[in-house]
Amino acid sequence: MMKTILVSGGTGLIGSHILPLLKKAGFRTHLLSRSEKAVPGWDAVFTWDVNQGKIDERAFEGVTHILHLAGAGIVDSRWSDARKKEIIESRIQSAALILQVLQKRNQQIEAFISGSAVGWYGGKTDDLVHSENEPAATDFLGETCLKWEQSADAFASNANRVVKIRTGVVLAREGGAFPKMSMPFRYFAGAPLGSGKQQMPWIHIEDIARVFVEAALNETFQGAFNASATESCSNREFSHHLAQAMNRPLLPLAVPSFILKMLFGEMSAVVLEGSRVSNQKLKQTGFTFQFPDLNLALKQLLS
Repeated sequence: MMKTILVSGGTGLIGSHILPLLKKAGFRTHLLSRSEKAVPGWDAVFTWDVNQGKIDERAFEGVTHILHLAGAGIVDSRWSDARKKEIIESRIQSAALILQVLQKRNQQIEAFISGSAVGWYGGKTDDLVHSENEPAATDFLGETCLKWEQSADAFASNANRVVKIRTGVVLAREGGAFPKMSMPFRYFAGAPLGSGKQQMPWIHIEDIARVFVEAALNETFQGAFNASATESCSNREFSHHLAQAMNRPLLPLAVPSFILKMLFGEMSAVVLEGSRVSNQKLKQTGFTFQFPDLNLALKQLLS
C-alpha cells in the first residue's frame, strides 16, 4: 500500500529539496498551498487559509504521514512586536488547523514531523554542548521554538510518532542564509561578525532534506533531534573556511556588534550569538551526513 504524505510549507527552500526524495522513497505527495494552481512535482495540491481557519479536507484522504514546515521566516524582517507575534502564530495556528481536521476525521497517522530550530537553546554563546533533553531558553528564540514544538506534541493522540527537527543554519546556494553570508566575500569585504566566537551549527541543504525524509521512514525517530553536521564551528572558523573556499582574503577586523545591533535590532542575536549543539542522537539512528565537513560542503555550494 502506497504511503501518502501531506506537506505544509512544501514550496520553500527545504521543501523543494525534500520533494524528490519523498517521490524516490515511494510516497504519494499532497501539498497544502494558499493557491489552487498546480505545483510541478506534487501529486496533488490542496488549498488552505490559516488566518480564516479554512482547509480542503480532501488533502487528508489516504494520508499516513504529515510534514509540517509552514511558518513565517525568522529573519525575513526586523522583530517588531507584530512580527514576533506573526512568527509564533504562523507556526502554532497552522499546526492547530491541521490537528483540528485530523481529530474531526478521527484519523490516525504514522508520523507527524515538524520543523523546529536550534534556537531552542536561545541566543547565547557558551562553552556547553547542548543536547535535546534541555529545557528551552527563555528569550524570543527559545519561546518560539517551545511553542512550535508544543504545537507538534499536541499530535501525540493522532500520530504514532511525533518528530521535531531542530535545524541549524541551512547552507544552500539558491536561498537561505548562505548567499547573504557569502556576498561580502565576493566583494573582498568578508569578515567575522561581532566576537566571532559565537557557534554556528550548520547543515547542508541536501542533508537536512534527507533528515526529514528519514524521520518519516525510520521508526526510531521519536521526539526532538538536533540537525547539525558538526558540534562545533565558530563564526570566525566559518568565515576563515569560506574565505579560503572563495579564494578571498578575510579582513582582520570583525564587523562590530553595535553596527549589527543598529541594523537589525533584537534580531541581531541570530548572527551575534550561538551555541554548540550535540548531533549524537541523530547519528544514533544510523543517519550519516553526505556533507559532514565544512570544506566539502563549501566546495559543493560554490561549484
